Amino acid sequence: MKKLIYALAMFAIITTMAQARPFTDSAGRTVEVPDRIERVLTAGPPASVLIYTLAPEKLAGWVREPKKAELPFLLPEVRGLPTYGRLTGKGGTANVEAVLAAKPDLIIDVGTINDTYISLADKVQQQTGIPYVLIDGSFAKSAETYKLLGDLIGARDRAAKLSAYTQVTLDQLHETLSAVPEGKRPRVYYGRGPEGLETGLAGSINLEILEAAGATNVAASAGKGGLTNVSLEQLLQWNPDKIIAEDPKFAEAVKTDARWSGVKAVRDGRIFVPPSLPFGWFDTPPGVNRLIGIRWLEELFYPDVYKTNLRDDVREFYKLFYQVDLSDQQTDDLLTGAVAALQ
Repeated sequence: MKKLIYALAMFAIITTMAQARPFTDSAGRTVEVPDRIERVLTAGPPASVLIYTLAPEKLAGWVREPKKAELPFLLPEVRGLPTYGRLTGKGGTANVEAVLAAKPDLIIDVGTINDTYISLADKVQQQTGIPYVLIDGSFAKSAETYKLLGDLIGARDRAAKLSAYTQVTLDQLHETLSAVPEGKRPRVYYGRGPEGLETGLAGSINLEILEAAGATNVAASAGKGGLTNVSLEQLLQWNPDKIIAEDPKFAEAVKTDARWSGVKAVRDGRIFVPPSLPFGWFDTPPGVNRLIGIRWLEELFYPDVYKTNLRDDVREFYKLFYQVDLSDQQTDDLLTGAVAALQ
């Protein structure tokens, strides 16, 4: 029976692909994609956010089930979509059967482009017969990414709106940084997990918007790469001006932990937690959800230069990208712990 289901699925895919067109993805792979794309399976969290913001009606499902606290920040029609797991990254859980069961016209992965992801894309495409494209997820390329995906999946009008907002955000960031001398930019430590001793090295995608915001990642001095564990002794030597804490428990605990009292950011009370609903503003995942994160960082780091109202920016972003209207209370809740005025 399993073989029969697989054979029928393959037949349906081949029939669909009869009307196809070539698409060159960010890895330089030429992939034959359907002329009409109605269902998209995303390989990982950044791709899920991208497709949700661009064309939620085409999203085949989630790589992980949305948490209860996230649901009010998502469109009602996507809250109950099936969860099929992730194909890529740490903790990949999806398999060929799950992919076929989702019946997608296309698989999309967004993020780092390297030999590992290229090999996975080729393997899954060969096993399933479903076209699988790789898209560069670099923060600086977010505007062109929307245009590229809009052309690919038939969502050009909405892609144009999101791309325009994205470009304005990046242009405003450039304008902000041009007004801030290097010596006035903060030295920042990003602490992940309940202990706060996991962070990202120079070039880590997890710290990409910190560097984009002109701040110095103090852990960059430890070398290049992805995530790494560090010691408290190292952190004391780095002595950051500010700490961004992924986990609110870490942010709260460190304030009264005597071992951290020698860190300037702790002494000055400069510990901040990035909002995370429905998706993280800083890192989780490292996708287009970081566009509102960069505006938050501008307000956090350069309040004398950043002239727009952060609350208004938050409401505008959530309305345009997530298609939800935030209440005043929701806006305040999002920003609690994220900016000094609300601590």
